[in-house]
Amino acid sequence: MASAPSSVTPIPARTGVPPVRAGEGHSFLWRRLHSLTGIVPVGLFLIEHFLSNAFATKGPGAYTKQVEFLSSFPFVVGLEFFGIWLPILFHSLYGFYIWYRGDSNLREYPWAGNWMYAAQRWTGAIAFFYMGWHTWHLRFSGIHILTYPGAAFGKVQMELHTPLAVAFYAVGIFCASWHFAYGLWLFAAKWGITQGPIARRRWGYVCFLIAIVFMATGAVTLYWFLMTPQQPLPTTGSDLDSFTMR
Repeated sequence: MASAPSSVTPIPARTGVPPVRAGEGHSFLWRRLHSLTGIVPVGLFLIEHFLSNAFATKGPGAYTKQVEFLSSFPFVVGLEFFGIWLPILFHSLYGFYIWYRGDSNLREYPWAGNWMYAAQRWTGAIAFFYMGWHTWHLRFSGIHILTYPGAAFGKVQMELHTPLAVAFYAVGIFCASWHFAYGLWLFAAKWGITQGPIARRRWGYVCFLIAIVFMATGAVTLYWFLMTPQQPLPTTGSDLDSFTMR
């Protein structure tokens, strides 16, 4: 016997872009590459950058020697471009893509995981724009510090002459520290290094300590730049020194 047609109105399928999930198509490969570049080389560069700037606590002379050491590497421009800037650009832009495709659902599901997801996206965005501003002002405008390492300490001090700039530096340090530390936690979870809730909880404590160490190092370094008397800036031989990478 034929059944009567159903009077229930079918529910239309949801439209829009679903969040990218690991294992679906090529997204698994790109997400793994995004996770890896956040540690190597971007994370390693962040560690080096914090340590190099910490030489400011030993005075302008020690900071100048550290800048001279970094600028003495052969093929320094190629190392920076392929080993730092391109990986940072990929990690940042793909991070924005993940943010665009995902949904933290903070209002519907105010769970810790959603808050951490949102915090990781926002700290990454702020750190990205901070690095762009920081790099432009210190490397591509004014005195070229790789050519004139003795001007590096004073040039950083010049960037901190306004309370707004100091606040921006402080926020940038905080966001970069948090983003890297939580990125370490995510990396260990995604790559199967920490298996199970106990291991992830313990590693979370370690990552939290790493974030505190980075923030404290950045804060002390920033304080030293502010408290040291303004260092003189040597004059350059040509206006092209502002934009020439040597």
